[in-house]
Amino acid sequence: MTGESVIPEVEMNAGADQAAATVRVTVVQAASVFYDTPATLDKAEKLIAEAAGYGSQLVLFPEVFIGGYPHGCTFGLVVGNRTAKGKEDFRKYHASAIDVPGPEVSRLAALAGKYKVFLVIGVVERAGYTLYNTVLTFDPLGKYLGKHRKLMPTALERVFWGCGDGSTIPVYDTPIGKIGALICWENRMPLMRTAMYAKGVEIYCAPTVDCMTTWQASMTHIALEGGCFVLTAIPFTRRKDYPPPPEYTFGGLEEEPSPESVVCSGGSVIISPSGTVLAGPNFEGEALLTADLDLGEIVRAKFDFDVVGHYSRPEVLSLVVKTDPKAAVSFVSDAEKTSAGKRDDVLKTMTTHL
Repeated sequence: MTGESVIPEVEMNAGADQAAATVRVTVVQAASVFYDTPATLDKAEKLIAEAAGYGSQLVLFPEVFIGGYPHGCTFGLVVGNRTAKGKEDFRKYHASAIDVPGPEVSRLAALAGKYKVFLVIGVVERAGYTLYNTVLTFDPLGKYLGKHRKLMPTALERVFWGCGDGSTIPVYDTPIGKIGALICWENRMPLMRTAMYAKGVEIYCAPTVDCMTTWQASMTHIALEGGCFVLTAIPFTRRKDYPPPPEYTFGGLEEEPSPESVVCSGGSVIISPSGTVLAGPNFEGEALLTADLDLGEIVRAKFDFDVVGHYSRPEVLSLVVKTDPKAAVSFVSDAEKTSAGKRDDVLKTMTTHL
């Protein structure tokens, strides 16, 4: 990539001790191109290229960067009714989502391989006619590692996103550390966090659209609780990043915001296992935040507090995570029925002999 940077670089601690094992990471704070997935993918490539140019090994994007977060959209909903315009708004949002797998996933995989980075990026996943808030992860060889679907959408999100299940809560063991992601207010769910800790997460990614100052406290708490590095990517968006009215309107406001009005003010940050802020928070505008992670800090933090190790009491408190997929419909073949019938016959025979 040549020419002027797309957005300014914010680099807080690139001078960290290189004698220790270090990993350079970048958090992207930027807006999607709403209703224009090809343009958003083009923007993502420019940002990945910039981050790779700084030597970053992992790049994290915000929640649903591909597909966009529908700030202010009501989808025409009131209790007991949905408007025609709201249904059309959902049709356009559905059209902006991506299939997993699909051509957009292939392109993202190719970008991770081209720029030799681990890529963690939020997308709106389309599965038939249901949408999911999903995070995809790719490795520097251009391989798609897998996805995490948001377990519980927040508030009105529940009417346009489906719920994930326990089958997509991965932590990937990679040469730069164990990487995992939870989305937005999933990070407030103590049992979800505990599942991630039990899987050994070391680079904990928390893409979100929560730009409130209280989010910073949550991220610091997770870093201390989990003894892990926490990266949170939050978009910085203005009203002009969405289509103008009447195509796109913001509900719940007395008047339509001006084009320059800030819709989501960012606040992306990178925090160490000791609770030290390594980069950010940035509330100024679109930016890249980069930090070097000293992986030795994880061991030093765990010496103090290992939440699923020496500081646990499984005989008193324990957690069961159900990781099987939850499908609405299951089909059983005749061969499977025959096999199941034979098993039943064997059990009946054993019971008779007893």
